[in-house]
Amino acid sequence: MHKIVLFILITAVWSCNTKNSIRFAVKKGDGVFLAQPVHFDLKNAEANQIDFKEAMILFQETGKEDIEVSFQLDESNGGIWFVPVIDKGEDETLNFRLENGVSTSKSGTGVSNQKQNGNLQLRLQDKPVVSYRYEMTYPPVGADSIFRKSGYIHPIITPKGDTLTRIQPDDHYHHYGFWGPWTHTQVDGERVDFWNLGEGMGTVLFKEFKKEESGNVFTSFTAVQEHIDLKTKEDPQVALNENLKVRLWNLNRPDRYMFDYKSEFSSPLENGILFEAYRYGGGLGLRFNERWKADNCSVLTSEGNDRLTADGTNAKWCIVSGEASDGKGTNGILFMSHPKNRNHPEPMRIWPIDANGGRGDMFFEFCPIRHEEWKIEPNKNYELNYRMVVFDGTLNAEEAEAYWQSFASENQIELINK
Repeated sequence: MHKIVLFILITAVWSCNTKNSIRFAVKKGDGVFLAQPVHFDLKNAEANQIDFKEAMILFQETGKEDIEVSFQLDESNGGIWFVPVIDKGEDETLNFRLENGVSTSKSGTGVSNQKQNGNLQLRLQDKPVVSYRYEMTYPPVGADSIFRKSGYIHPIITPKGDTLTRIQPDDHYHHYGFWGPWTHTQVDGERVDFWNLGEGMGTVLFKEFKKEESGNVFTSFTAVQEHIDLKTKEDPQVALNENLKVRLWNLNRPDRYMFDYKSEFSSPLENGILFEAYRYGGGLGLRFNERWKADNCSVLTSEGNDRLTADGTNAKWCIVSGEASDGKGTNGILFMSHPKNRNHPEPMRIWPIDANGGRGDMFFEFCPIRHEEWKIEPNKNYELNYRMVVFDGTLNAEEAEAYWQSFASENQIELINK
């Protein structure tokens, strides 16, 4: 398995015409090169003859006709993000030129967000693909209202339109698509469960949005979520404050997109909170659609484990895939854990093949406390980072490793003065 390294070689040039420009190259590496986000740090180019306060255009130089490439400013770290056009040639690098000028491209950005009926929809080519539920969802008629919830992701929809997530299944009313409450915790020596809503101990709810942005390459939001201790009914207390950051990337291909899920959290409690070691809790969990059973879905992890052997093992990445809704082909999700996450490669909870009365329903979770407890100190910041690729068709192990390598390693920047 070859490791993919994106290595940015930057060359500053003073153009012969009136335009100022910076040229740089993205090294392909010696493995699979996939369309995925690349970051170029403008701070490293401050000495060059280009005005970053003016309009800029990015071109990919092909040796024939240059291709204009969409990019997006990232104000948080002073750079731009873009997705290269795949070049299957034998050259070791892809060459780019960033210059002052006004774009003449009339193509749409491809990504946007929209609030609709209590959901914040992240949209690709004007179709919702990842939706965050910020208003309250109530359980089905006849079920206890204690199972009501906000602050979760559903539906996740493939580019061709298959819904992969499920909420409120009758076997687990507390399952809400894609979400990450903590299960066995201790607050001042008392057990509190934020996952199993039916026990009435705790819940996780949306509070407010801090930030939303959309551009040519990604659309994103930051939602504030409160993990609420309900053990004292008269005076519930917030045990964790969480900033959930979700970013959808346009990969410029019809069968795949990518999104990031970053949880930043801290405890305002005087004594903090203890996450006990347990097979469920935190990280991220996903209850898959009801179509997938024991005989039509599969698992493959970075360590080579499958549906029969993966539960309880650790992995850098995991592919979960199953039969498409029309019975023709497959689709699924590649889950990736960042190396800075606690207990990386990260433990997983994957339902056994005979789960739920032998049906073999599919549930996946990266669970950083599966084998070891985690003490959250008061007013100290913690974070967990994940990346997902949602796909129609297939995604193989070599591609999964290439995606993970890009996620795991920051771009190496070298300024070359000539």
